[in-house]
Amino acid sequence: MNKKKETYVPWIVVGMLFIVTALSFLDRQILSMSIIRIKEDIPISDSDYSWITNGFIAGYALMFTLGGIFIDKFGTKLGLALSLAIWTVASGLHSIATTVTAFVIFRFILGVGEGACFPGVIKGVIEWVPVQKRSLATGIAIGGSAIGAVIAPLMVVLLLDSIGWRSLFLVTPVISTIWIGFWLFFNNKKNSAYKIQQALESKSQQIKKYSLKTVLKNKSAWTFILMRILFDPIFYFLMFWIPKFMSESRNISLDMIGKLFWIPFLVLGISNILGGYLSDKLFVKTQSIDKARKILMGIAALLTLSVLFVPGIDSAYAVIALISLFFFAHGIWITNYSTAVGDIFGMKATSTMIGLTGTFGAISAFFVNRGIAFVVTNYSYDPLWIWAGLMYPLAFVVLLIFIPKIRKNEAFA
Repeated sequence: MNKKKETYVPWIVVGMLFIVTALSFLDRQILSMSIIRIKEDIPISDSDYSWITNGFIAGYALMFTLGGIFIDKFGTKLGLALSLAIWTVASGLHSIATTVTAFVIFRFILGVGEGACFPGVIKGVIEWVPVQKRSLATGIAIGGSAIGAVIAPLMVVLLLDSIGWRSLFLVTPVISTIWIGFWLFFNNKKNSAYKIQQALESKSQQIKKYSLKTVLKNKSAWTFILMRILFDPIFYFLMFWIPKFMSESRNISLDMIGKLFWIPFLVLGISNILGGYLSDKLFVKTQSIDKARKILMGIAALLTLSVLFVPGIDSAYAVIALISLFFFAHGIWITNYSTAVGDIFGMKATSTMIGLTGTFGAISAFFVNRGIAFVVTNYSYDPLWIWAGLMYPLAFVVLLIFIPKIRKNEAFA
């Protein structure tokens, strides 16, 4: 085997996974950034908007687990290509929406397509990257999501007036189609020889596959699920509601939102990578996966308390600074959370587990999202910031109590 190719081939894959997560968040964020202009053409209330976002969340919840199981069974080559193909079509369909119902349906299809994205990405890292570099690779791969969210507000501000909101939804499908072609071409038999999984299979003939029932019998599975139920709705809130919050609660123009709202996501992308890099360094220094993951997750949980101060601040710049600090914390948190799942559940159950936690997190967000609409309509955004600031510390306490030590579970070896 060519040692030079063995070094760089996995990182080409990581780069492609970075791009696909960027496309994922770019497609999600175009709507939340364009909604102010869309409402000028189509009457959309806060309640309507919550149903539109819930359309995405419902599809996402449905396919997160099923997509993870599909990828664990058939691999990332077919799984990610099919996933992106579905959400590419859905993104394009947004351009013909004329009613709230149409948006709900198209967001649902988008969610169905994107449901397999992150299980596939995490599985891709495990397939191609050695354990000592895996946290950094995970951070880079999922860090693309932040870059997609950085591009979205800038793209909307630059193109919305010139091509209109409908044409905006046709931009990313072109890029996505190119990615699918290259992904299928690159994942050929020759390059696949450099997979970590391929090397293991050549030694042990076959790696055992695990059913959903087997995974759910494990206490760690329910711990990760409970954590996701607690913190996932907050990130959905920040993705889908902050442009509306800035416009309605702080009277900030769409142009100014576009100029500012990319900053938290850029910070998120940096912290995704930094969180992975620091975790790998801690692992080398301490030789303890448990310490490497938990030290950084504990620091991240403390930093999320920053948004408790948002209700008392009027300055748009100060609000963005606090949200950026929160996103910095989330990047470190989610990188190490995802890596910890892989640490425990191994190569043949990780996608299933990531999908399962994502499903429960999305279901939680689905119901919480209706509550958000009620609170915003009848009260204000202030209680939501208090809730957002407390859930990550609570999720960290759950981790400490129910998983005393993060380590490879021999049942999934």
